[in-house]
Amino acid sequence: MSRISGRPAISTEHVYGLSLRVARWREGTPGTPLLFLNGIGADLAAAAPLLAQIHGREVWTLDMPGVGGSPDALLPYGAPTIAAVVMEIADRLGHKQVDLAGFSWGGALAQQIAIQFPGRVRRMILMATTPVMGAPGIGWAAMFDDDMLASGLKIQTATPLGIAYQTAAMAGWTSVAFLSGLKNIPTLVLAGKQDGVMPACYGQMLAEQIDGALLEMVPGSHLFPFTHAAAIAARISAFLDLPATAQAAA
Repeated sequence: MSRISGRPAISTEHVYGLSLRVARWREGTPGTPLLFLNGIGADLAAAAPLLAQIHGREVWTLDMPGVGGSPDALLPYGAPTIAAVVMEIADRLGHKQVDLAGFSWGGALAQQIAIQFPGRVRRMILMATTPVMGAPGIGWAAMFDDDMLASGLKIQTATPLGIAYQTAAMAGWTSVAFLSGLKNIPTLVLAGKQDGVMPACYGQMLAEQIDGALLEMVPGSHLFPFTHAAAIAARISAFLDLPATAQAAA
C-alpha cells in the first residue's frame, strides 16, 4: 500500500540506460496531463502533498537518477539528454502533449523541455526558478530558512552522486537566448516573496523575456509550493483551466 499522498500509481521506466521511478495521480483522466518537475535532490514523496491536491487532470512526476526510488546513473547527463528522457517517458504514457510545472532545478528543466519540444507543451508554470543557473544571488544556504524549518519538510533523498549529476547537468545552463521563442506557450511565473535561494528578480527576468507571461509574487520562501501547497495547487489549477482567450487577455 502506498504511503505517498493521494496514493498514486507507481512504476519504473527504463529509458536510455536509466531506471526512473514514476508516479501518476488520477491516471487516465481526460484532458492534458500535468508533468511536475521537482527541485534538486527532491523526490516524488516530497511533491505528493502538492500534486495530490491538483484535481481534474492526470498529474505525474518522476525521481531523477539517484533520487528517491531511482538508482544512480552510470554516467553524467546534460540538460538536453534528461529532457529527452522525460519526453520519452511521456510518449510511453501516451502523453503527446503536456502541461509543465517546474520547481527550482525542475523549473530550469521545464524551460529546456519547452525549448527542445515546443509543440508538445500546452502551458507552463515556472516556480521559484531562474533562466540562469549559477547566477549571482542564488543562495542554496537559504534552503534552511525559517519557512523550511517550520514546515518540517525533509525533501532531499538523493545520493551524493545523484546530487552531483543533477548539479552538473545544469552547470553553465541558461535559457536567456531562447525565452523569446516561447511566446506561444502560455506561462505563469510564481516567485516567493521571501525566497532567498532564487530571488524574485529571476522570476521577473523570466516574465519579461517570455512574451505574455504572467508574474505573481506569492507568500513564502523557496519552498512555497510545499509549505503553501493548497494555495499553489489551486493557482496551478486555475491557470491550467483558463480558456485560451482569457489567458491571453490576463
